[in-house]
Amino acid sequence: MRAANRPGTLDKSRREIAIRVRELRRQRRWTQAELAKRLQLSQNRLSEIERGDGSFTAEQFLLLLRLFNVAATEFVRDHRDRDLEVQNALARLGATHLQENVQVLPSEELEDVHDVVREALLLGSPRLVTAIAPVLTSHAERLNLTRLFAELEKLGHERRLAWVVENTLLALDSLVHAADPQSATWTKVRRRAEVPLKLFLEFVGWRHGATEPPDGPPDLLDATIRSRRTLDEIQRRASKPSTRWGIATSLQPDDFIQALRASRAAG
Repeated sequence: MRAANRPGTLDKSRREIAIRVRELRRQRRWTQAELAKRLQLSQNRLSEIERGDGSFTAEQFLLLLRLFNVAATEFVRDHRDRDLEVQNALARLGATHLQENVQVLPSEELEDVHDVVREALLLGSPRLVTAIAPVLTSHAERLNLTRLFAELEKLGHERRLAWVVENTLLALDSLVHAADPQSATWTKVRRRAEVPLKLFLEFVGWRHGATEPPDGPPDLLDATIRSRRTLDEIQRRASKPSTRWGIATSLQPDDFIQALRASRAAG
């Protein structure tokens, strides 16, 4: 079987195209409805494609090239480069334990903390996702989490944000109560961050009734989940936040604790 026909490769290609289409659309300040009209398809269908859940027809893709005035190679991106762009942005925003790669130039679209957190959640890499915790604690007061939640909701991944926020709060509580000389420092960090983070969770819980696992299929965060057996095993070992928000991942609250500790030590 050729590599191009493998499900993992196809999903990656769709994701790369989805990311770039969304970027180009936003650069032109077009809404999904406006682009959908130009492509002669429904907004719901375009939304699915921008989530990586579908593909353009050949005719629609050629029309995209003309609309954006770009070559086809514009839609093929090295996934590792994108991870490094987001990694560098997270490092500059407080996840100081991440190593900045000097060979990757800063991306203009990743200058705002909202955009960085959103892209890290969409990429789903464990290192990037856990690195969101120190960024949240550093910027909790300036982040509009409800706006970010709404943006992710359009892409079908809003639960990831609530899950990360809850894990960050749990990690802070553990660090505050740990028998550690740094516990007083963590108390100050929590005092600054906990009000906006808790208010966001209260809002989301009220709006979505998030006291029980959500209906429907889980949000597969781990790229290694390729079978029902693997999914069942991941869910069996899932943390309470992962179960509550329907996130399928092997990440645990301890991973967020380690990210916070590492960023504090590096900073």
